[in-house]
Amino acid sequence: MRRSRTQAPPSSLRRPAQARRVAQILTSLARAMPSVRVELTHATALELLIATILSAQSTDQRVNLVTRSLFRRYPTVHDYASANPRELEEFVRSTGFFKSKARNLIACTRALVEKFDGEVPDSLDKLVTLPGVGRKTANVVLGNWFERPAIVVDTHVKQLQQRPEPHDFLLHILKLDEAGGSHVAFRAQGLQPFSHHTDFGQPRLQVQHGRQHGGTNQIG
Repeated sequence: MRRSRTQAPPSSLRRPAQARRVAQILTSLARAMPSVRVELTHATALELLIATILSAQSTDQRVNLVTRSLFRRYPTVHDYASANPRELEEFVRSTGFFKSKARNLIACTRALVEKFDGEVPDSLDKLVTLPGVGRKTANVVLGNWFERPAIVVDTHVKQLQQRPEPHDFLLHILKLDEAGGSHVAFRAQGLQPFSHHTDFGQPRLQVQHGRQHGGTNQIG
């Protein structure tokens, strides 16, 4: 039977030896990549939220090219909320799925204005009520702007799970099942030291490691 999200992870995931192994891995990753940071260019929580929504099925480099002009054209949440859909579509066209992304940006920012006085909320429960914002996007914002513990499982993180020799303990943490990415993050948070959650997840240490070594079995 599937566990409720509010239930604690099994005690088998909290064994001291496992916790120590996770700490060792995180230390190795931090040494290998001491200056890893979110690659989406942003100066505010709103800009990070917008950029992360646009990054779906796109690359950070492409999004950064788009947001150079996008952020100048739409500097405030009210500018997005009142945007002409066709004009906004043209701005974000090169990121792919531009019609749905433009719709989401307008709906999301209108919700920010109506529900949160135009401010990006700093809690997962509130962020995921916004149109176009799922747990992954919410955790990127929480971890990188608000510096809250957050884990995001993306393509690069999943690459680590698919490496050819599954001896690495991270593969145990990241093992995917029918519950998908949210379950992966839930299991990992039961194991990891609290202060490492953001660095462990996208877009920092583990994502960067997945980008660099997704096809290898070196982790330090």
